[in-house]
This record gives sequence, structure tokens and C-alpha cells, in this order.
Amino acid sequence: MSLVFDPLRLGAVALDVAAASHATPAAIAARQTQRLTRLLEAARRGSRLYRERLKGMAVASTPLSALAVVTRGELMQRFDDWVTDPGLKRDELRAFTADPARIGEPFLGRYVIWESSGTSGLPGIFVQDAQAMAVYDALEALRRSAPRPLARWLDPLYLSERMAFVGATSGHFASYVVFQRMRQMNPWLAQTARGFSILQPTDALVDALNAFAPTVIATYPTAAALLADEAVHGRLHVNAQEVWTGGETLGTVVREQIEKGLRCTVRNSYGASEFLTIGWECAHGHLHANADWMILEPVDEQHRPVLAGQPSCTVLLTHLANTVQPLIRYDLGDQVTMHSEGCACGSPLPVIEVQGRHDAPLVMAGRHGRPVTLLPLALTTVLEDQAGVFGFQLHQQDKHTLVLRLGLQGSEATAAMARCQVALKDFATAQGLASFRVIEEPGLPVSRGRSGKVCRVLASG
Repeated sequence: MSLVFDPLRLGAVALDVAAASHATPAAIAARQTQRLTRLLEAARRGSRLYRERLKGMAVASTPLSALAVVTRGELMQRFDDWVTDPGLKRDELRAFTADPARIGEPFLGRYVIWESSGTSGLPGIFVQDAQAMAVYDALEALRRSAPRPLARWLDPLYLSERMAFVGATSGHFASYVVFQRMRQMNPWLAQTARGFSILQPTDALVDALNAFAPTVIATYPTAAALLADEAVHGRLHVNAQEVWTGGETLGTVVREQIEKGLRCTVRNSYGASEFLTIGWECAHGHLHANADWMILEPVDEQHRPVLAGQPSCTVLLTHLANTVQPLIRYDLGDQVTMHSEGCACGSPLPVIEVQGRHDAPLVMAGRHGRPVTLLPLALTTVLEDQAGVFGFQLHQQDKHTLVLRLGLQGSEATAAMARCQVALKDFATAQGLASFRVIEEPGLPVSRGRSGKVCRVLASG
């Protein structure tokens, strides 16, 4: 089976990534310009949508700011016109991602496919070819700051580690697809790397991790904080040396909780379904944007540039490595602050701060008086995968009650609410809640956080 892996291409990209890591900001900008021209030419040549958008424009001399901003909804609606390979059809890809047995399997033998969650109210499908995967692989291998440099020098492929991925394992989500691809590429890792679903009860998750005894845990900040709490209370007994977090905002307090509870170093990263490895955290704790392979434009509500050091309303992403599914000035929805000052680590890549997904874990009443923590990603996965809803908001009213708000109305809302009630109550029972009810609020708008994305899970108080 093809793994969408080209070692020669990876080698060439890796050499360039290594060189750019020690280049000047001017050299980084030159790479952006060259790759942007190549992207625009490929988009105009192969994408019906961008052939319309770029008609009459001189690609080499047209500034990026002259191009229109695009959204996920617009691109997904015109998916078949957007992609540059006519063999990619939205309906066929929807059927592919509906089958969990095909997670990590190449599509048409040459594409890696993943789907996004509906944090913007609409799920997406994203296609990566061998070039894009080579860029992701090189960035991940060469720019992730290693908490144990000697261990990484002696074992750069992590062959001596036991790696646990703790997350959503029921769908074609980017992090799990990449994890499964890694296991397929390396038979040794198939034995020493394992995925653990966050949908299972916490006791079962803890027991499984204790039995596996991971040395590296890759997960979300809220899940890592839950595991840290389990370790503090003497239920989790793993000797993890590293915890890799991503997918949610990692605050200082939560980081300290994780490091203290699990007694290891945390390394955070910033990525999205649209671009897997947007930023990496250096040894000084600063997040650096991989600006040699993408362009980030922090902008205000009218998509005008904001000054360095000022938080944006949203950020526009231009993906310089993916020509099969061009992303050009794509509204990512995250709040980003771009800093002009350099970092003491010496990297020429810009330092950024990100306010992305910031849903809250909910502490509910469990059986026998023991509290039960419901992870936000588990709740959203249940509603998306099992109830088929995306534009929603869950608000905790008390330790037994959640309020579910949907933007739907009429019979569509009634049917969706019924599916949500069943999915949430089944999940609550499996998690060991003492009693549980869901109050319905159909037809009401969901509020958005400072990042512009919907805060989909809100704790009481």
C-alpha cells in the first residue's frame, strides 16, 4: 500500500528546512515570494475557482493583499472547482472519511486525507499530496524542540520510546491520521506507538495507559491536565518523559499543572487541519511560525493588517506547499499576535502568540460522590460523529445539567436535538455520571469567543 511518502522529496525539503532555520529574515521572505508565485501559477492552471479569481492578473507582480479573502464555507461549497486534480470529488471524499476503517489509508494511492472538526460551524475535508507531507514531516522532525537533546541525538526516530496518542480516534482527524500513517511507515512503531480514545471513561483510559507505560504522550492540553490530575491522585502510574500538546490553547497555569502532575517537560505546538505544523515551540518557550512554508496575515474585522505586537481579530493563511488544494488568504479564525522582536534562541522565524480553541473541561457529579471530568474534545466529537451536528454550544448549568444550544429551527432542530440527547446521555452513562439531563435551546445563536470561533463547551460560573 502506498504511504504518500517520497524519500527523495523529503530529503530535498529537509535540507531546505535546515538551511532556512539558520537563514536571515530576508532569505525567509525570498522563499515566501518564490513559493507564492509557484502556488499562484499552479492554482490558476489547475483550479477552476482560482482561474476565475486570478483572471487578468500578472501573478509575479500581483501583491498578495490584492487577492480576495476566502472562507471554509465558500471553498467547501465549490470543492470540485477548488482542487487542481479533477479526480478529487467532494462526495467521494465524504464517503471515504465516513469509514473509520480507512483512517490513514491513501486516497487514490497518492493523497493523505483528513477532515476537520466543526469549530467554525462547518467541517472541512483537506487533501495533502507527497510534497505537502514531505514539508510537514521535515518541519516536525527538524524544528520540534527536544526536551532531551541527547536522547534525540541517539534516537532521532523515537524507536526506543513508547508513544501514546490520546485523542479522538473515531474519525479522520489530522493528528490521528498522521499518527496512523507514522505507524504504517515504520513497523517498529506499530508495536511501540498506540492510540487511546478520549471517549472512553477516565478509569478505563488510565488503566490502559498504565498497562502500556508510555514514555511520550501526545494529546490536547485539557486531556493532559486530566491525566496530570489522575497522576497526582495516585491513579495514573506512568513515567512519561515528554508530553506534546496541541489543538487547544495552552495557558501558563495548565502547563504548570501538567508538568508538575506528570513530572515531565511539556512541548507545545500550533497547527490546524489547513496546515498541520504552523508553529513550533523553541527551548525558550516561544512559538515560532514556519514562515518559509506559509504566510500568516494577522488582520482586523475588515481584514486590514494589524500592527506587530497587536492581537488580530483573525488570521489569513496562505499555504505555500499544497498546490492540489490551494489555500490563499484563507480565514483561519484564530487570534494571532505577530511580534517583530527576535528570540534569544536565534531563530530567524517570527515569534507569534495564538488564542485558538479554548473550550473548558466540565466537572460533573459521578456515582458514589466522585467527580467526573468531561473533556471538551470528547463532547464535541460525540455530537459531531454520533449526532451529526456542528453549529452548537454546550453550557454547564450545574453538576448534573448541560444546556445545549443549536442554531437550527423547526423540524430540523427537533430531529437534531433528539439525536444529541441520545448521544450525550449514552456518553454520560459510559462516563459514570450519577444523573444527567440536557436542557434544549434550539433556534438561538451561539456566542463566539475573542478568537472569532465559537466557544462550544463552557463551564459553569
